[in-house]
Amino acid sequence: MRVEAGKVITVDFELRDAQGELIQEKGGDPIVYLHGADAEVFPKIQEALNNKEIGEEVFVQLEPDDAFGDFDPELMRIEELANFPEDLEVGMQLEEVPTEGEDVADLKADEDNTGFGRLWTVTDIADGKVVLDGNHPFAGIALRYALRVIDIREASAEELAVGAAIQSLFSVAPNPDASKLH
Repeated sequence: MRVEAGKVITVDFELRDAQGELIQEKGGDPIVYLHGADAEVFPKIQEALNNKEIGEEVFVQLEPDDAFGDFDPELMRIEELANFPEDLEVGMQLEEVPTEGEDVADLKADEDNTGFGRLWTVTDIADGKVVLDGNHPFAGIALRYALRVIDIREASAEELAVGAAIQSLFSVAPNPDASKLH
């Protein structure tokens, strides 16, 4: 079986930045996705995996435009520490939620609101101020993926209908023959 649209693909991967620094090593949680779906895996990764078989490996470098975009300085905020819980720490992530009385359906991104649901990372706390970064942690970074196909299966009707792989909490068992391929 080959990687093609409509198949659920499982890949093991190693991720490094453009300087070669390890971000995630192989053997962690694999990527499981519906090949050909728009939003599950970056298009350049899908393109590189097209027609591969179990055990095959590919290397893909993604520039920021192909991955998480460029760093946007407009997504940096400085807020008053008094507006946050006492246990706030650098590294915490906060989700932007509507204030009391705001209707979620009416929230649209503008200069005062970057959109309901954005995650903000606390990057600094000093002098009664909190620095928040709304960029993805990998924004502005070129990424290098080393990928190995470990399983290919037919997508279920439900997966095809929703356009995404559906994983059971109790299974993502790679093809047993895949471990023999190095």
